[in-house]
Amino acid sequence: MDDEIKYKNVKELPPMTVSTGLMLVNKTGSWRSLRPIIDEDKCISCMICWKYCPEACIDIVDDKPVINLDYCKGCAICAEECPKEAIEMLEEGK
Repeated sequence: MDDEIKYKNVKELPPMTVSTGLMLVNKTGSWRSLRPIIDEDKCISCMICWKYCPEACIDIVDDKPVINLDYCKGCAICAEECPKEAIEMLEEGK
């Protein structure tokens, strides 16, 4: 069984419930202590990070996940759920 999940494009992603109305005016990234960094070499663009992000702060750009650090609270759910361990949590300011 192939352990890689790959979608051909954004339209193939499964539906998810999200409310982005308040998030767009509530920048919370300034108070996080850890920030996620995606390792482009390890990332397989499975979009599991996008699906599990409780803040909906992961955008899809050119079929790749991009974390919007203005809204990311540093909860590390994306890093925990990544099947390829392509997301590292770094201390803020380092």
